[in-house]
Amino acid sequence: MSEVQVADLVIVLITGPENPKRLPSAFFLAATAAAAEQNVIMYFTGPATELLGKDKAESIFPMPGGKSVAAFMNLAEDNGVRIIGCLQSLELNGMTADDLSKPIPLLTPSAALPSLVAAGRVLTC
Repeated sequence: MSEVQVADLVIVLITGPENPKRLPSAFFLAATAAAAEQNVIMYFTGPATELLGKDKAESIFPMPGGKSVAAFMNLAEDNGVRIIGCLQSLELNGMTADDLSKPIPLLTPSAALPSLVAAGRVLTC
């Protein structure tokens, strides 16, 4: 995928494993907007790209005894949220596409930016 379709809402996720308590909100916002039939993209960049690794999101729990970050990600995707990863951030975190839990579009910021900027709303979490 070389280009992102225009979205109603883009959430640029920069928070990763370093702050698990912040993560559920981003996924709830995305899932709620998508359930309301908005076209939603989450662009994982910086430390957030670590969440895309195999078994990584499954091992992070924002609250002891609660759901994993993977469960929140699945909720968003089940409601139609499209997840895209930042190729440069993946490399900065020592990862490759082979390290991802599943295939997703990977775009450099320069490739993603034009379509992300065209979104109706952009949030950073």
